[in-house]
Amino acid sequence: MRIALNAAQSVAKNAAKNLTRGWYATRRIVYRPLLCLPLLAAPLVWAQPAAPDRSGDARIVAAAEYAARGDTAGLEQLLATPSKHVLESYVGYWLLSARIARIGDPLPMQAIRDFVQLNDGSVVAERLRIDWLKRLGREGQWQVFNEEYPRVQQADAELLCHAVKARGGAADAALQAIEAQWLTLAGGNDVMDACAVPLQALVDAGRKSNEDVQWRLRRMVETNRLPAARQSASMLPAAETPDIAALGRVFDNPLHYLASPAARGASSRAARELVLAAVARAARSDVRTTLARWRVLEDSRYTAAERGYAIGQIAWGAALAQMPEAVQWYATARELAPGMPMSDDQAAWQMRSALRAGDWSSVLAALDSMTPAQRNQPEWIYWQGRALSQQNKSQEARALYERFAGEPNFYGILSAEALGRSINWPKAAVPPTVLEMSRVDENLAMQRAIALFRIDQRSAALREWSWALRGADDRALLATSEYARRIGLYDRAINAAERTRLQHDYSLRYLAPYYDIFARESRAKGLELHWVYGLTRQESRFDPVARSSVGAQGLMQIMPATGRMVASKAGMLGFNVSHLAQTEPNIQIGTAYLRSVLDGLYNSPVMATAGYNAGPGRAKRWRDSGPLEGAIYAETIPINETRDYVKKVMANAVAYAFVLDGQPISLTRLLGIVPGETLATATR
Repeated sequence: MRIALNAAQSVAKNAAKNLTRGWYATRRIVYRPLLCLPLLAAPLVWAQPAAPDRSGDARIVAAAEYAARGDTAGLEQLLATPSKHVLESYVGYWLLSARIARIGDPLPMQAIRDFVQLNDGSVVAERLRIDWLKRLGREGQWQVFNEEYPRVQQADAELLCHAVKARGGAADAALQAIEAQWLTLAGGNDVMDACAVPLQALVDAGRKSNEDVQWRLRRMVETNRLPAARQSASMLPAAETPDIAALGRVFDNPLHYLASPAARGASSRAARELVLAAVARAARSDVRTTLARWRVLEDSRYTAAERGYAIGQIAWGAALAQMPEAVQWYATARELAPGMPMSDDQAAWQMRSALRAGDWSSVLAALDSMTPAQRNQPEWIYWQGRALSQQNKSQEARALYERFAGEPNFYGILSAEALGRSINWPKAAVPPTVLEMSRVDENLAMQRAIALFRIDQRSAALREWSWALRGADDRALLATSEYARRIGLYDRAINAAERTRLQHDYSLRYLAPYYDIFARESRAKGLELHWVYGLTRQESRFDPVARSSVGAQGLMQIMPATGRMVASKAGMLGFNVSHLAQTEPNIQIGTAYLRSVLDGLYNSPVMATAGYNAGPGRAKRWRDSGPLEGAIYAETIPINETRDYVKKVMANAVAYAFVLDGQPISLTRLLGIVPGETLATATR
């Protein structure tokens, strides 16, 4: 036991080193003049957050390590001598969760009941109850399941499916929730095993037809969900059920399947669906080869609707590959299969392909493929307005712009600028009071979240954080944001501040920590400070020890290889990858790299933003043959993460220009025009 605790203390010390220096100390954040801050008649006296009690952290770290290894004996030893640590409940949770996960072992029913009752209303009670209910559902212990299920506050898809099974497929709220996810419900084998009965219940009750099942199968193929595709296929009548083994081959190598004898001989509906599935999968990676192989197979065996589906999938792949033929192929699909349902993603790329081609009539036509909910999203409202404006329907366009103009996001800002005005940033709310701050300090879920951050249990910390903010009003959110800022949890400060609905403080929503370093390095590299801050906010929310799933580190999320390359070019002697977790070296290297990306991408901020996230080579490939409006370039980036990233960084930059300088800047001008391949080559 002593050895385990000594090891745990070592781990805790290492974790502490990785936290921001002075993490719990009050930070002084230096800003330029903040015009959005209210003038105060008298100095405000803040209640300082209570100093954390770190005693006992090593014991919780040891428990977390035992839990990660599934070491129930180690957890039992720790529980034999309980402590008053704020995270003590996690030791019991980890032990019981591990026991629940051991399929075949009897469930410790009374221990679980005692735990959820003792910790009722907490994250760990909610999560343990969910683990317990899923095990009960898999084993068909419906009496206990029905007793406990009503106490769950946040049921996921698997649990909803178990709830339907517990009621014999009865049409209740759980079944309605499953029905609402008919075309999207997917997951691994556990989820699909749980959901097979509820999904079949919808068919048996006549609420979903065989054609509905075919469309569910197609959506699962399109989104690369093999377990869900197999489950969907199993719901079809025997004569229409595709060969499940062949379906696996379609997923493994769709182009090979399209050249196979099975594809050439396809005549039944089931066999044709396998060919269409192969077209859908193959078009995502090799559009032209897919088209060529489809042309060989396409004949009178296929209905017009099936041919429309196939060419629609090829059009989708072409749009993702930014091929100009996509617009015409989408049009052909509509002609062959009028009213053919499209997924939101496929319909969005129909619109994007038309934008890329500058075909404003096709932009408007693409709206017909969207659901009403999708058509009413800000991006498509804005582009519809732009299309109408191009057709000299300015009044209709203005009415659309007005719907979102002034909202502090990419399309809200662009809509305001299309109307000829700058965004009106809201006046800052009254700062939180001492009483409001003390309520945050006393919130047990918040205390647990902060303790979990302290010992580097980030996933659990984020769950506690979200739990603490359930139902919080604007005043509580602003107090939480200020509290987090004061202890150096800048990403959480931003998280709370951007949730407010009526009262806002943009100096918290767009925090500018480490101002002196950012200002100095941006000036030295000739970069706009508001853009650098906008990018860093999106990269890490100013968490100095942030680490991505691919290994990017620190404030500006530098990959180790990039850090070494930039440090070498800049003559930074003695560089070590560990420096990327340190504030000043990370900003120095990040701004140097951003400068080099900007120089290599024709001094285009929107291209450089894309290149910083996805690589300069990709950013170049996403150009058009001729000049392209920066907003269209951003909208037609084929990687979802990068497209969202670029829009947010550019909108952030506009917000930081106001927060730091009080000066409005034009998002349209910041986006600029992306040079085409010919012009870019000529200007090298």
